[in-house]
Amino acid sequence: MRSILSTLKTEHDQLRALFEQVNATTDRAEKTRVELLEKIEAALVPHAKWEELVFYPALKARGNHEQKLLWAAAMQEHRAVEQSVLPDLKACEPTSREFAGSAKVMGELLDHHAREEEREIFAAMRELFTAQELAEMDEQYEEWKASGMAAGITLHARIKTGVASMFRSPGSPG
Repeated sequence: MRSILSTLKTEHDQLRALFEQVNATTDRAEKTRVELLEKIEAALVPHAKWEELVFYPALKARGNHEQKLLWAAAMQEHRAVEQSVLPDLKACEPTSREFAGSAKVMGELLDHHAREEEREIFAAMRELFTAQELAEMDEQYEEWKASGMAAGITLHARIKTGVASMFRSPGSPG
């Protein structure tokens, strides 16, 4: 039976692989770094937005005090990436050490977040939702990703991050 947890884990693994690729590049690999950053953002933004709009609120609605703490922490980690880490990375010249360092930090943050989510939030979701409900969430996620709403929300998030990057100087607080 399909499950949203399997789908999200697969997407986490895909993002980890993309960060491994970008971290293996040299400063001369401008085109490759730009392409990989584009792939990372294209995979990350819809995933994160759906978690924020559907997955995490479902946890919050049914969760106990500790599970709501997981929700709050996960939302803040998403916010940090969207408002700080990703704009900083996008502000860097792709051929710079700043880009390499920012990509490394972002990859480490996302890996930490994904591991914590897979261990703690997924366990909570298995406790709070039936296998059928998790399968239905997976179907809803697939439909949402193909929708105009997802495209609009994703575009808005990408524009917001892009604009924020224009006001950043790599390595300095926004």
